[in-house]
Amino acid sequence: MTTGETSTTASTGTTNAYSAFIPEIWSQKLNYMLEKDCVMLQCVNRNWEGEIKNQGDKVKIITPSEVTISTLGTDSITYSELEPESQELVIDQKKFFAFKINDIASVQSNVDIMEAHLKNAKKAIEEVQDSYLLSLHANVDNNNVVGTEESAITLDKTTIYSKFVELALCLKNSDAVSAGVRPWVVINPKIESYLLQSSEFIGAHNVADETLRNGAIGRIAGMDVLVSTNLTAVSSKYYVLAGTNEAITFASQLSKIESLRDKDSFSDLVRGLYLYGAKVVQPKALAKMIVSAA
Repeated sequence: MTTGETSTTASTGTTNAYSAFIPEIWSQKLNYMLEKDCVMLQCVNRNWEGEIKNQGDKVKIITPSEVTISTLGTDSITYSELEPESQELVIDQKKFFAFKINDIASVQSNVDIMEAHLKNAKKAIEEVQDSYLLSLHANVDNNNVVGTEESAITLDKTTIYSKFVELALCLKNSDAVSAGVRPWVVINPKIESYLLQSSEFIGAHNVADETLRNGAIGRIAGMDVLVSTNLTAVSSKYYVLAGTNEAITFASQLSKIESLRDKDSFSDLVRGLYLYGAKVVQPKALAKMIVSAA
């Protein structure tokens, strides 16, 4: 990922502890931190990320066509003309953070304070990013939906396993799961409380030598289970999302971080621009469960 452009700190003849916080360093550190723990970033692919500079940039995605298998007879071989599908991933999400640092408050500041600000920026970005990616449940193939808008599923410790098996079956019937492809499912803490009471749930400490996604609490019905507090109720329903990493492609860029001197106070101004976008390229590689939030 290319480190974004930066501007230099305005010179006023005044020096404070934050004057050493070079924007390039902020950008490199925050970019690295954003690659880490975000729940949904572990559930997407970034195969088409490329270089993103501005909101509205487009990434062209070429999806290969299906190949037909025929029986060889006495006739000559006929060739199917393949027409790969072209899709566009539009970088249409534009988020920023901006804050003011008072000189008095920064007298005792050091690198630890900078790290704390970066962690808070990271957390804020991840929350909106996770919510955005989870909202892509709207693009799930209609055949891969468990429950309905009119009749949402009611989960408890006795029903949760059978319903998650049904969710996993949707992915298998869509041929989304094959050798070497392990599906995932994202739940919220309320659903997690039911899951932890299910005897069929395999906790992370019992998964043996198999590798789980970072932060996964375990596995159910063959799916890695991740927990996100950003899976919130919508009209008294939760949309539990499952799938494989082939379903959603994602691209992002911390476009720039700037450090400026506030002309109206003894303060430094820090602001950053983050651009991203996602596209469901394989709707059949996603499944969702509509769960009652009551």
